[in-house]
Amino acid sequence: MARSQQRKLFDEAKLPPEDEDAGLYAQVVFNRPLRESFTYAIPVDMVGKILAGKRVLAPFGRGNNRTTGFCVGVSEEPPTTQKLKSIAAVLDEAPLLTPSMLRLTKWIADYYACGWGQVLDAVLPHAVKQRSGTRWTVFLQPVPEEKRPEAKLTAKQQRAFESLIDLKRPATIKELAQSARCGADCIKALVTKGWATSERRRVHSRPPVLAPIVWDRPRALNPHQKAAVDAIGGAIRDGIAKTFLLHGVTGSGKTEVYLQSIAEVVKLGRETIVLVPEISLTPQTIERFRQRFDEVAVLHSHLSDVDRHWHWQRIARGEVQVVIGARSALFAPCPNLGLIVIDEEHETTFKQETTPRYQARDVAAQRSRLENVPLILGSATPSLESWLAARQRRIELLSLPERVENLPMPRVTTVDMRHEYRSGARALSGVLRRAVIETVDAKGQVILFLNRRGFSTTILCPSCGHVESCEHCEISLTFHKKLDRLLCHFCDAEFPVPSRCSSCGLPSIRYAGIGTERLEEEVTALFPNYRCARMDSDTMRSAPHYDKVLTAFRRGEIDILLGTQMIAKGLDFPNVHLVGVVTADTGRNIPDFRASERTFQLIAQVAGRTGRGQTPGRVLVQTFNPDDPAILAATKHDYHRFVNEEMPTRKEFGYPPFDSLMRVIVRAKDEEVARHASKILAARFRACLSEFPPGAVRVLGPAPAPVAKLRDHYRMHFQVHSRQPALRQKLLEMAIKDLQLPGDTEFTADVDPISMM
Repeated sequence: MARSQQRKLFDEAKLPPEDEDAGLYAQVVFNRPLRESFTYAIPVDMVGKILAGKRVLAPFGRGNNRTTGFCVGVSEEPPTTQKLKSIAAVLDEAPLLTPSMLRLTKWIADYYACGWGQVLDAVLPHAVKQRSGTRWTVFLQPVPEEKRPEAKLTAKQQRAFESLIDLKRPATIKELAQSARCGADCIKALVTKGWATSERRRVHSRPPVLAPIVWDRPRALNPHQKAAVDAIGGAIRDGIAKTFLLHGVTGSGKTEVYLQSIAEVVKLGRETIVLVPEISLTPQTIERFRQRFDEVAVLHSHLSDVDRHWHWQRIARGEVQVVIGARSALFAPCPNLGLIVIDEEHETTFKQETTPRYQARDVAAQRSRLENVPLILGSATPSLESWLAARQRRIELLSLPERVENLPMPRVTTVDMRHEYRSGARALSGVLRRAVIETVDAKGQVILFLNRRGFSTTILCPSCGHVESCEHCEISLTFHKKLDRLLCHFCDAEFPVPSRCSSCGLPSIRYAGIGTERLEEEVTALFPNYRCARMDSDTMRSAPHYDKVLTAFRRGEIDILLGTQMIAKGLDFPNVHLVGVVTADTGRNIPDFRASERTFQLIAQVAGRTGRGQTPGRVLVQTFNPDDPAILAATKHDYHRFVNEEMPTRKEFGYPPFDSLMRVIVRAKDEEVARHASKILAARFRACLSEFPPGAVRVLGPAPAPVAKLRDHYRMHFQVHSRQPALRQKLLEMAIKDLQLPGDTEFTADVDPISMM
């Protein structure tokens, strides 16, 4: 049927005048940093169409510009006697957000100090809002016999009507015409004569093509795994909101515990959300889960908009058993959720660094409570927040202290690079070079970990000491040899490679520091006969790239895999016999109270990538600080030792997990304006402290941020500490009420910050 004919079947009703409302009112929020909702009158012809969870078009602001907002409630009582503006249009056929998801997003807005509309806009993928990959299609269905009109049908029309009945479902015009062997005019006559009703629906034009499945059987559990599965299974069957911390050494079989727990959820006809921290883990994770379950959906940023929307719709219809994805998959619209799993729960990638700045682990706990489902937090190196919660019995600890099949933990040795550099060593020490040769010659594989990308991390002038920095940020530039450019890893700005020092003008440029690009060059020069591949954000631009490299590594087509933290966790390759940590000191000395924790976690996680087969694994950790407590604990695979050394310091200075922390960042294009505004804001916070018990809330600062200039804005920050998050939230609301900051100043409240940079 031609488009003009389709439109005639579905003439849009004209919008009524604004004063023709139905006595019903919609509460609407917009994608703005506003805490309140706005009330609009619902026109008569929109009654029943405007529901909580749908998007609407409404006049907003003094200019009454039509703006997209979210309906969060419908009521019969207006909040005022003044005349209200009316909703202009409804944008969605069905609610995009369930009542429980509306409650969850409201909690996020309140806890993380941002607008509810900002949260709603963030949790809905762009592909869903744009209805990517769908088109309007007309569907027909027969009118019930008792309601059929007297109008007679022709023979062709009768045949078409009988075909429609035989299909036993709504049919498109095209498939009905093919089934009845008639034209579009014949089908249209069924509607105009009243024998069939028609409606327009959005349908997907093409679903993604999935690879064939090789099924896998559940594996035998050791006693520790069985105890964990039994405990989780009881909470699943009881339908209670209980959080479990699954603490298992690397290679202890945490994934098998997840799989067998999810099988219990599937038996009950419910769904599970599984969050993984890195896109690089997704292909391997998807493969393992698809080997056990019929319907697995994937949600992550490397999907096309069409595929992402297709998966989202399947989830919303209840056609999916397991949803796998990165942080945002937590908001998947599961209609009958039964379990949430967060693998590697300690990972910093679970914290959103833009508004809304939520921590997925804490939001998952809130969704668990709202929907009465268990939550599993899995890690070999749990966050100190989760560990303290388990120690205080606020969540239940499940331990997997042994590797599956009683495989030994890898032997870890530190290499003191102070001695190596005196003898002129390059990125790889003599010890590590010899170990690589021994491993590959014995048909084993090697992983080399370096958490810095690029070729050289510093470009300096030995004559005057100047370091080339980004003109938009106070951060040193990184040289990328393949691009022949200097890059800022904060704002992504690019600059030409200088031939002379930009400060003194002398041609004495020196390249210092090492990134993965330079490491790859050194490795290929040292081992020309070995097959090497690099995994970092420069080489891995999409999910297929990850999958291709990891598949080749699994097949033994790559001898040495080197890369950043994306290779440090979650990957399981039994033939990896050696792991080399090229420098363990990369993040140890940054001004951040979590630096020690991150160092321990990264080394422990990357060390766990080896020794997963029958051949014992070996780990070499190159460091200039071999006596550092975090490094020593990681080399001993001793999480408890690290916790016992780190916790007293955190408690003494009132940092998480003991105090709740909020970081307030003030920024402006003028340095003096930023400094002045930060003093004003910090003073307002301190002025409100008299309303709280002595010592209940502390304000520290302001001071320049460690990265004092970022994207052409100067940055100051201060900290708000409190044992009770509610007090911290109340202080924020009091301090910013009627706030007026000078000039173009902006401020951000980062609740439970994961980075202090």
